[in-house]
This record gives sequence, C-alpha cells and structure tokens, in this order.
Amino acid sequence: MSTAAPSPAQDDLALLRSAAVHAGIIGLGFFRTDLKTWTKNITSPVTEADIAIDTFLGQALLGARPDYGWLSEEQVDTTDRLDHRRVFVVDPIDGTRGFIKGEDSWCVSLAVVEDGIPVAGVVYAPARDEMYAAALGRGATLNGQPLRASYRGDADRLIPAPGAVHTELQSAGLVYEKGPMYPSLAYRLVQVARGKLDATVARRGAQDWDIAGADIILAEAGADFRDACAGRPHYNRADTRHGALAATADPSLKDMLCDALRTVYGCPDPTTLEQSGR
Repeated sequence: MSTAAPSPAQDDLALLRSAAVHAGIIGLGFFRTDLKTWTKNITSPVTEADIAIDTFLGQALLGARPDYGWLSEEQVDTTDRLDHRRVFVVDPIDGTRGFIKGEDSWCVSLAVVEDGIPVAGVVYAPARDEMYAAALGRGATLNGQPLRASYRGDADRLIPAPGAVHTELQSAGLVYEKGPMYPSLAYRLVQVARGKLDATVARRGAQDWDIAGADIILAEAGADFRDACAGRPHYNRADTRHGALAATADPSLKDMLCDALRTVYGCPDPTTLEQSGR
C-alpha cells in the first residue's frame, strides 16, 4: 500500500515544530531568572531571552530554507520579504510581559506564509508543554492529538475581551462568562481552537507575528478567525498591522463579536489601507 508523499506545508511544519522545541529549551533557561530587560518602541518590553531565541530561529529556519523571506518581531523589517512567495513569520516569545512576571502561558509562535496565507504554523508553550500545530489541509493537533474546536452554550460560554467590548456584548444581551486574558495573544487564540474558550478578540494593532501561527491552527481546527472590518487576515504585506480581530468556535457569536469590535474600535479608512499596502 503506497503512502502519500508529505506536502511542502507538512515539511515546513516539521521544521517549525523542531525549531520551536529547541527555542522553548532556550526560553526555559531564562524563565523565572534575573532577566536583562529593556523597552523598544516606547512601550514594548524585550528580554535577552527574546533575542537569544530569535537568533537561534533565524539560523535554524533560514539555514534550512534560505529562499524564504523573513519577518520577526525582534528584527528590523525590510521590504525584501515582499519579494518572496514563502515567508517565515516569527515571534520568539509571544507574551513577553507575562514571561517577565513568571507567568507560564508564554509561547513561541511560528508560521510559514505563502502568498499571504499561513500554510504551516505552531504555537508552543514550553512551560506548559503544549505544542499546537497545523498544516494547510492536514488538520490541527495538540501534542500530536487531533484538535477540533468545540463550544459550550449560553451561560457556560467563556469569552475574554477588553472591558469596552464586554460592555457592548452585555448591552447586546449576550449571556457568557469573562474568560482568562492570557498575556500571549497567540495562546489565547489557540484556546479557541482547543475548545477551552468559545471566542476571544483582539484590539486593533496586532502584528503578523502575533497571529499568523495561531491563524492556521484555528482554521484547521474548524474555528473562524477574522478582522472585524476586512474579513480573513492576510499576511506579508507592506503594513503588518491588523484591525480588531475575532476568533470564534461558536458560529452564532461571529456577527455579535464583530459588531462590538466595530463599535468600539471603528474601521480604518479604506484609502489609508490602500496606501499602506493592506
């Protein structure tokens, strides 16, 4: 009996998984120690662990795929990536603030994006030993076991969100409980894919590296993930920022969440989007 050859996305996923495990080992070596930290872009924290992991990932991933482009939170962005069909999108530590505080839901978030769409991705939480992974058309897994989004009903719903969004949802009459706001957006998103959360949202301003790895996992697990104004996110554009985002396991929540996000955050001017390449 013949076995189908692995797809390019599966090969890339195997590479991402291996790199994430090694990156996690590096991160754990710094976790809950006396870290060197500083601030970039006025408000964003960075640690020596972010840089050590980023350096390793650049060597491991581009060493294996030198023809791929590169976009990482911890490196200066260049337009070179726009000339590549396939691009690594990397967040060495998603949830750096939580990492600094010793909270254990921080993640290594990695994706391969092809023509603007994630085709392979991992979100690995080393301190929790949780490896979320997916390749296009091949399903999603948690620690190698199939992952399928599911949801509760009515009062049992769990939905973490900023306070203003909660106010809108409650005004609309939605019955639910406020879920945990993990410091890592990627980790929060994959909890929707796992069925631990029924939905979650993000303010405007998330970057490609914050969400690309989780995006493919959500899609392959059967959850919906969208920009409340623009629909399905696209990646590796000139402007890597995204609008307000909603991830939902329960289809009945999609419209209500997107309405609340549009009310709270509005939608970008279409002319501005065109000029920014989005």
